[in-house]
Amino acid sequence: MAPPVPLLAVRGSDGTSLLCGPPKCEPHSAFHRDSRLSRCFTFSRDGTLFSWCNGHSVSVVKCSDGSVVSTFDLPKTTLLEFSPLNNVLVTWQPYTKSQDSPQGDANLQLWDLQSSQLIKALFQKKVDSWCPSWSEDEKICVRSVNNELHFFENNDFNTIANKLHMQKVSDFELSPGGQPSKVAVYVPGSKGAPSFVRLYQYPVLGGPSAALANKSFFKADRVTMQWNKKASAVLVTASTEVDKTGASYYGEQTLHYLAVNGETALVQLPKNGPIYDVAWSPNSAEFCVVYGFMPAKATIYNLKCDPVFDFGTGPRNAAYYSPQGHILVLAGFGNLRGQMEVWDVKKYKQVSKPEAPDATHFSWCPDGEHVVTATCSPRLRVSNGYKIWHYTGSVLHKWDVAAGSELWEVRWQLFPERSFPERAVKYQAVPSELGSTQAQTTQAYRPPALRHLPATPSSKLHEDEPPQNLRPGVSGERSLSKSALKNQKKREAKKAAKQESKPEPEPPSDLVSVTISQSEPSCGDPESDKKIKNLKKKLKAIEELKEQQASGKVLQKNQLEKIQKEGQLLQELQELKIRQ
Repeated sequence: MAPPVPLLAVRGSDGTSLLCGPPKCEPHSAFHRDSRLSRCFTFSRDGTLFSWCNGHSVSVVKCSDGSVVSTFDLPKTTLLEFSPLNNVLVTWQPYTKSQDSPQGDANLQLWDLQSSQLIKALFQKKVDSWCPSWSEDEKICVRSVNNELHFFENNDFNTIANKLHMQKVSDFELSPGGQPSKVAVYVPGSKGAPSFVRLYQYPVLGGPSAALANKSFFKADRVTMQWNKKASAVLVTASTEVDKTGASYYGEQTLHYLAVNGETALVQLPKNGPIYDVAWSPNSAEFCVVYGFMPAKATIYNLKCDPVFDFGTGPRNAAYYSPQGHILVLAGFGNLRGQMEVWDVKKYKQVSKPEAPDATHFSWCPDGEHVVTATCSPRLRVSNGYKIWHYTGSVLHKWDVAAGSELWEVRWQLFPERSFPERAVKYQAVPSELGSTQAQTTQAYRPPALRHLPATPSSKLHEDEPPQNLRPGVSGERSLSKSALKNQKKREAKKAAKQESKPEPEPPSDLVSVTISQSEPSCGDPESDKKIKNLKKKLKAIEELKEQQASGKVLQKNQLEKIQKEGQLLQELQELKIRQ
């Protein structure tokens, strides 16, 4: 059975459309474009339903045939969400007061999708954490009310089944998946006391001993909490509004790790500067952090918070794992040029390096083969449009808005896990009429006074760091035990000793290449000997670089230039030997 074709929802000043997705995006035959201005739209978690508000009403349709499921007279709705099993539709509109209603109207509404009846109307003044959070089986639902967490069971919103109240809970994150449900709560510090995050397993919420894990920290005005898919651990990015040292415009950030088994850690980041992005791998065993003053570093860590692979430095501020977790995209959007680095995560090998200038949005297609980049208003009001890419860098489809129109949002249809199998990673760009856009190699800025001089390390603003595998072991493909490493070193030493004991054969006189030998006897001319030694040293370094290149490592520009000089160095070495 062939996998389904994902839909792409597009919202802009020309209305709302559903398109049949990659590689090209043609209009969905069962969905007629709504030309009225849409305030918001969303897909259900299983991708079977689509809902939008066009300023007159909220509609819910089936994605398969476009048939109407429900319609609600809610013209001011600005946010929509489905419960995980599609039993409830949540709508939110800005909270307002009037002469007829001085206390304001309940602006958060829960609707039964089967009967289209109102289940509960609630007050939710702030847009932050506006939507209640459900467990995957909908047995538990939680929302924040006046610094308390209210828990509801089996979609009964007339009875609060449980409460969590500690000082002032300002944020929370319910774990993904089904039972047992866990919740991460954040309490900001006050009166000299530190801020802290605690993990609880429902329904055991009372007392300090009930917490599965606890992590406290002083530098935090706000936090972002992210569960991994297996609900075994949480990453907490703690941020301050102002960096008191004055080193960063972004304030200060720290990254903390909490596991449900009670383990906690501060993730050590070897470069100073902001934390731009943190992303869990779908396998729940690793996470990627993009951090540090530009050019930013990106590093993958394991569950012990040990670095596994360092991608070096580059112009990036975001990380996106494919839904299957086999590909990672590091990208630089916003105030950066839109350069994307596509990596095979299993081999730690770079696949492509496309560029999407002025992109304000990036998202993976559920098939793990395609991505969409878009330039949307109001972030950028010019050159609005979107592109569908294959991850190898080929642009497969491009759409630009008409003059005077704007693009506001694009969103892929969601699908249940394992709807699309993981496919082998390709390294050759797939064929495309639109071609591919590879990032151009840029020269580092040099002051005018130094531009006529040869480039030296002192003239660079910063030193670029190449990628490196941080796993123990020689090649990084596998980790070696201490005994295996010892035996490997013995074998290499034995092999080297054999090579030394062999008499060096005389090279044929008609060959241009020169055999490099470190044990060649001196010919009596100290100056020539010194030059020969230096040349051999350079050639040996080139051999090492060629081996790294063959193993898939991406080399820097200066390293590639060294390799190109190999022929010239060999010729110099041969001439010196002839003179002697």
